[in-house]
Amino acid sequence: MIAIVSDIHSNLEALNAVLEDIMKRDISRIICLGDIVGYGPNPREVLDLSMNFERSIIGNHDDGVLREPKEFNLRALLAVEWTRRQLNSDVPHERTAKWLAFLKGLKETDVITVGESEMFMVHGSPRNPIREYVFPRDILHPRKLQEIFARFPRICLIGHSHVPGVYTEDIRFYHPDELPQSVYVFDEKKTLINVGSVGQPRDGNRKASYITITDEGDAVVFRRVAYDCETTKQKIYQIPDLDNSLGDRLLEGV
Repeated sequence: MIAIVSDIHSNLEALNAVLEDIMKRDISRIICLGDIVGYGPNPREVLDLSMNFERSIIGNHDDGVLREPKEFNLRALLAVEWTRRQLNSDVPHERTAKWLAFLKGLKETDVITVGESEMFMVHGSPRNPIREYVFPRDILHPRKLQEIFARFPRICLIGHSHVPGVYTEDIRFYHPDELPQSVYVFDEKKTLINVGSVGQPRDGNRKASYITITDEGDAVVFRRVAYDCETTKQKIYQIPDLDNSLGDRLLEGV
């Protein structure tokens, strides 16, 4: 199996819990769909762990650390600016250089082959790899989804919205809770998979979210992992530049 994670957002407790779950399943391949940093209190430690993944692509918060943030609300902007300072001060230069070189080396898109299936990967959407959101409500706007489906061959993996689920080219959305045992078996239809968020879930479930894909590449399993949200929340409370609401929302999964 291969594990796909996304939107860790500097949440060390959530990432450690997910990595422990992955190791129990004897999975050695881990890929991240971006937003390794941003929002959370442990960007340095999360980057150190993430650099061990097989590969990662860039998210909008990762990009915001490197360049002028775009389309960020105030609390997200303050968090990304605080994160940038954490990666540029009070640590040996070689660590800073390593973190920034890693982020600068991340691609906007990538492709992996699992079994006989080739899968396109972006953070946001195939139309705008870093910034465009795909939400369940988009099934009410068929043209948007039709244009997105036209931009990849068969299977696309995304994050960014923090809401896990399956979108199919006949303009349907399936939350993992609607799937038998949270498993989706690929068929001939084009399919868009949102893997959810490790560090800041927003589907009403506070457990960290990630997916695994079978060795044959014929099915995806949505997985949820409990972690110590309260510890992460208290860390956020202790950092003036991180809005307390970023900790509060972890307990509600919103």
